[in-house]
Amino acid sequence: MVTDDIRALSEALAADPSSTVFLQLGEALRRQGQVELAYRVATRGLERHSQRFEVHDLVARIAVDRGDFARARTEWETVLLLAPGHSGAQKGLGFLCFQQGELAAASRYLGAALEASPGDQSLSAALDTVRAAIADEQRAPWERPTAALPATVGALESPARPFAAQPADARTLFAEVLGDAPQAALLIDADGYVMAGDYVTADGHDLGADLGAQLSGVSDEASRAMRHLGLGKWKQIVFESEAASVAMAPCGEGVLLVAAPRTVPLGFVRRLLERSLDRARRWLESGT
Repeated sequence: MVTDDIRALSEALAADPSSTVFLQLGEALRRQGQVELAYRVATRGLERHSQRFEVHDLVARIAVDRGDFARARTEWETVLLLAPGHSGAQKGLGFLCFQQGELAAASRYLGAALEASPGDQSLSAALDTVRAAIADEQRAPWERPTAALPATVGALESPARPFAAQPADARTLFAEVLGDAPQAALLIDADGYVMAGDYVTADGHDLGADLGAQLSGVSDEASRAMRHLGLGKWKQIVFESEAASVAMAPCGEGVLLVAAPRTVPLGFVRRLLERSLDRARRWLESGT
């Protein structure tokens, strides 16, 4: 059904290149994971419709999925020039500022977005997280809790240290990637055993073994489904649950899972998955 929709939208755009149907097409492609194609469609549309705030918003959201946070920030700032008070742009800028350690700006943007959408629980939770991080920064070092949030969302963009310098303990394999944010990564083998990482809840319970058992064979199931549909090999699955945003990808003979709060944009979760995959593959190749 999604493919049919994309085909119909593509045909409509080809018939009338000046149409704004590219907005629906770009969004459909983005949701299907065809990020680069979505970006080309959106930026071409932007050339014709540069005064429409919704076009800049689409380009910004796709830019986040591509990891181009500078472009996303520029586009969302343009949205606010064209449509002051746009809550989506304020929310996006709030997350970007948080990710880049600009906590005061993040609080300002998220606060404005929450005023526009007071019933948005994800915004309320995000603002609480930012304010807690600001409070931690203002404390003396000896007063800060050991699990204080870092100045970025999971340190997704911080340069990784040489792999040889990372802890040998498999449970802390992803510590540098995750930072101290409430995020998790698990490397699970084909039999459902946790090879590296952990998944500890806020009350201290480690769910790694349970998740491993539940996900046993999931990579094989995904591969069979892809073969049945003639779509080639599966690369990743990204979805949202009531409690978290989750991404999975095949790794070795098993699967890698990363999870983050629902307040974290899916684009950041994808970037977290990519960095965790790189760490896991190097660890497997090292024979540790």
